Parts: sequence; C-alpha cells; structure tokens
Amino acid sequence: MSASAALLPVDAVLGRVLAVLLAAAVAVTAVARLSPEQGFGRAREVLTAGVRAAVQLAAVSAVIGWVVHHGAALLGFLLLMYAVAVRTAGRRITSDSTWWWAALPIAAGVVPAVALLLATGLLPVRGIALIPVTGILIGGALTATVLAGRQSLAALEQRHGEVEAGLALGLSERDARVEIARPAASDALVPGLDQTRTVGLVTLPGAFVGMLLGGADALTAGAVQLFVLVALMAVQAVAVSVTLELVTRRRLTAPRRGAPGSAQSASAPGGR
Repeated sequence: MSASAALLPVDAVLGRVLAVLLAAAVAVTAVARLSPEQGFGRAREVLTAGVRAAVQLAAVSAVIGWVVHHGAALLGFLLLMYAVAVRTAGRRITSDSTWWWAALPIAAGVVPAVALLLATGLLPVRGIALIPVTGILIGGALTATVLAGRQSLAALEQRHGEVEAGLALGLSERDARVEIARPAASDALVPGLDQTRTVGLVTLPGAFVGMLLGGADALTAGAVQLFVLVALMAVQAVAVSVTLELVTRRRLTAPRRGAPGSAQSASAPGGR
C-alpha cells in the first residue's frame, strides 16, 4: 500500500465525507449565529472558505509539479503566497486603506528565517522543500499578525480613556498606546505556544506525519517537526512585535464604529 493510500484514499467516499463535514460546519455556525452581528454572515464565510480551499488545492495540485522545477515560476509562486497572505491579514485587521502595512510584519518574520535556513544549508534551494516550509512560515506569520492587529486595536478602542490618562501623565502617544495594546497583542502567541507545548502528546503535526509517510525514520521526522515549530515561534514573535509597533504608531488603524468603511458598515447590506 502506498503512503498516500495509507493516509487517506482519494475517492468518492472522501468527497461525500468532506461535503457532510462542511455542511455540518455551516449549519452549526448558522444555527448558533456565530457571527459578530449575530446573523448568518460567518456561516457564508465558512461555506465560501471550504469551497475556495477545494478549488485552490485542486489548482495548486495541478501546477505544483511544474512550478518546483522552474526557478522563475517558483519565485512567482512564493510571491503569490506572500501577496495573498498580506491581503488576507490586512483585510482581517482593518477595512481602511492602512491594510497594506500588514506586508511588513509578515515579511519581517518570514524573510530572515528563510534566509537563515538557506544560508546554513538546512533548507535546500529546491521547490519541493522551499514551497512547503515557506508556506508554513507565511501561514504562521499571517495568523499572528491578524490576531495581534485585531486584539490590540480592539483594546485601544475599548480602553481609550486609559490612553488619554497616559497622555495626561506626560507619556508620548506611542508609549501610552503600547501600554494598553501590548498585553492584548501578546495573546497572539498563545496558539503557537500551545501547539509547541502539546506536540507529540495531543497532536502529531503535518510535517511529522508527512515525513513518516514519506519513509523517514521517527527521529528524522521529529527533528524536522521541531525545526518547524521553533522557526514558527521565532517568526510569530517578530510578526507580533512589528504589528504592535505599527498599531501603536498609527500605521495600522481601524475606522471608528459606525463610520463609513467600518466593520459595521461593511457588514450591512450593500457594504461589500
């Protein structure tokens, strides 16, 4: 039996099970009204995300074999991954024109890590290795950037009186804002920390399982997974720190509630 067949057979049964699971996710989200406006917007997002994932993975599967063997195509694919991550992170954080600043924390975390791995020879300059590792790091930076940006902006909005008090005491605007935003932004590190703390006990992450299915011994698979987790923590720490600075220095901002372009306006009929 092949490694792929041992993991999950790709057949009609898989398709039906995926459809049932996606329908269940949509139904539960809709019935429980798990949306900011207590409506059905998030349920539509769940459905759209599932369908998009299927289409995107089908497209990537069709071209990945060619991309990994062509230098220009490989670079273009990596840049596309980065551009999509920036757009996704930026629009998750804010609906105003400052969303593009999300490019900075993602790049600040990922580029040095990938450069170090390439310079030391730990990561070979081959598409089959570069794409998955870079993708994992970009994904981790995206998640950390979104969480840090949204939570720090929310904290500043909810506790703006404390910011004003800091200004009255003589603090600079950046220092007054960072005192409020830092604790909230730091929570963005929690998912990565929990994943690293529980690896091997609660979950067996994808890199570890993939290496085993590919024929590697358990020690090598464990070393690769450890490398991924530690690199992710470094990338996410940098991404959160840079995002915090952007928010406290008003580079990344959010429209006031009820203002044109705000999240509430965007969720209203015709707002998107």
